[in-house]
Amino acid sequence: MKSDVIVVGSGIVGMACAWAALQQGKSVQVIDRDPFCVGASIRNFGFITVTGQGSGDTWRRARRSRDVWAQIATLADIPVEHEGLWVLAQRQQAQTVLQELLHRPEGQGLQWLDAPALQERAPHLAHATVRGALYSPYELRIEARVAIEKLRLWLASQGVKFRMGQAVQQVITGAVLAGDEWLQAERILVCPGPDTRSLFPEAFGQNNTQLCQLQMLRVQPPEGYRLGCAVMSDLSLVRYRGYSELPGAQLLHDQLRVECAQALDHGVHLIIVQSADGSLVVGDSHHYGQAMRPFATREVEDLILHEMQRLLCLGHYQVTERWTGIYPSAQQDAMVQQVLPGVQLVSVTSGTGMSTSFGLAEEVIANWTQA
Repeated sequence: MKSDVIVVGSGIVGMACAWAALQQGKSVQVIDRDPFCVGASIRNFGFITVTGQGSGDTWRRARRSRDVWAQIATLADIPVEHEGLWVLAQRQQAQTVLQELLHRPEGQGLQWLDAPALQERAPHLAHATVRGALYSPYELRIEARVAIEKLRLWLASQGVKFRMGQAVQQVITGAVLAGDEWLQAERILVCPGPDTRSLFPEAFGQNNTQLCQLQMLRVQPPEGYRLGCAVMSDLSLVRYRGYSELPGAQLLHDQLRVECAQALDHGVHLIIVQSADGSLVVGDSHHYGQAMRPFATREVEDLILHEMQRLLCLGHYQVTERWTGIYPSAQQDAMVQQVLPGVQLVSVTSGTGMSTSFGLAEEVIANWTQA
């Protein structure tokens, strides 16, 4: 069977590419070795993040992806659990960084609230440790574990053909070998997620790609607790490039190195979102290497929970679930590389797949049509 486009990989990057090709009237097949999504695309916060993304291409892709998600969520019956973001400043230097962002083009539409204003608007977050907060209206939160499969089913209803549970052994110009069958296409997009070894490993090697493992938790707060928006903390300001590149970020990093050395050593920064059942998804940590040990540690869990309690001051809580995730990580936020004539490798290498994939995929397909 011949298609205009074959996409290898049904994670969020692969499905975004399938969607973008479909918008251009292309016939699309998606092939994945697993019967359903099991990778990074379901092991995350389901948090479509705009604020704090790196200036330039990454921020622009995130802003566009947010709008696509809002549109597709309605069409594919994907609930938006909540909208918006509070970045809570616990330190004066964190406040400085957040206020610097307001003067950048990426700060348009954002708002700074001092402690009294936060008390009036979000009293459950206005604790003694919080000096104020930056509010962003752009962020969306979906339940990734459900949303990815609903997105796949919706794309299938729009004409995308999925071949799940079929491993791709070989990719050449114009065709892929899946099982014992050669499938033909004018264009092929390889979107392998964290599998950097099976197809075109030399391309990942040339970009010094590593794996990043993160550790996450599901926490049951007191009954009736409502977060309202996603929440981030000071630690996020030295990890997200849109903050860390601001003039005041180095001083904040120096302060955190003195006060929170263990958290920085384990790459801990705080994101908290809420699910429909009231539970909180909390994380995460970052460890890097060519291979990762499959164990979550109590030390890292305690660091994450300590930061959660500094911000939320929950009276009591219970950890109900723990998991790890892995994604590819490189110097640049995304990699699009032609590996053969008519064959491109597409990878988000910054842990921002949920937030930027739709914008990135549109660029990839648009560049085809302009060629």
